[in-house]
Order: sequence, then C-alpha cells, then structure tokens
Amino acid sequence: MSKKAVFLITFFVLLSAAFLTYAGYVIMDETGSFFGKEKLPVLGPGGHVVGGFSFTNQEGKTITSKDVMGKTYVSEYFFTTCTGICPKMNKNMEKVYAKYKDNPNFLILSHTVDPEHDSVPVLKAYAVKHGADARNWWFLTGTKKELYKLARQGYMLDDGTYAGEEDFVHTQWFALVDGEGRVRGLYEGTKVSDVDKLINDIDRLMKE
Repeated sequence: MSKKAVFLITFFVLLSAAFLTYAGYVIMDETGSFFGKEKLPVLGPGGHVVGGFSFTNQEGKTITSKDVMGKTYVSEYFFTTCTGICPKMNKNMEKVYAKYKDNPNFLILSHTVDPEHDSVPVLKAYAVKHGADARNWWFLTGTKKELYKLARQGYMLDDGTYAGEEDFVHTQWFALVDGEGRVRGLYEGTKVSDVDKLINDIDRLMKE
C-alpha cells in the first residue's frame, strides 16, 4: 500500500472520529448525556420560574427565594388537620427525605394552605412528627394570598384563581424545582409509583 493511500485512510479515520466526538458533545449539550439520554423537561411557558417569596418556617425563621437559589427542591401544599390526602403525601415525602436529608444541595418545602390554624408552633410539632430537620425540610406559613399565589402561578400545582378568604387549595401534587427556580416535574404525592419516579428524577436532575 502506498504512503499516499495510508495517509488518506488515516486522515479519513481521524476525521470521522472527530466528527463523531463533536456529534456526541452536541447530543450531550442538548439532552444531558453523551449517549443521548434526555434531560428533564422545563415546565410552563418559556422562561417560567417559580419567582420570589418570603415565608416563615417551623423555627420562626424567615425563608425567602434566596435561600433556595442553587438548590434542588421539592415543594408541596398541605394542612396539619387534614385527614384525607395529606397524611399519605407526607408519609411518602418521608421516603424522599430519607434518601436526600444528608445532601446539602437538596431541600423540601411544605407550605400550609391553612395559615390561620397552622401557626409556627403547630408546624413545629408536625415537623417533629415527621422527623423533619429544620435545616432542609421547611414547613412554611405566611399570608393565605401569597401562599396560594405561589402554588398556582409559581409551582403550577393548582389551576384556580384566588377568591378571597373562602378560597382553598387542596392538591396532591409535588413539584420538583431546579437550582434556577424552574419546575422540572409534577408528581402525585399520594402514589408510590409517582414518588419513586420523583426520586429517580431528583437523581437525574442533580447530575445535569
């Protein structure tokens, strides 16, 4: 085989390898994996983020949107006197918490929908009941209007509109939020299969 033929074969082999490598990195940028595994979707209209908030947790500490910046977190809405879906939801949330409670980049935000009853001491007792550490599982209260606005406009957990003091949000959905404040998934907190998927998606999101 001539030197020219060897040169051409070598050149085209290297060119093909370079092209495949470049294509792989394009796939990785678009989907999150060199092998093409898809990233979790970003929910809501283009550019949608949860937005700013300021609430009080079970320790009486003010928690704002700045405290979750750069963190992966799960958000839910409940009330302490609920005897329907809430006990099942928070039992399932304990499973999520057990896996990630030692991860400094993960949080759970549980918002009350009944701030008139769920005072800071009531939320603290409820947190203790669920083995929640105030470092990374926050039970939050605030004004009803702001809590409901965030549920609907921020986390997209309810499709209603605020109707005054008689309004009530009662939703079984969990929202998975990334470090940029984008909602990356919604999961039925009463379903074990959905909670298992949530745990799997948290792992995926943390590797993005």
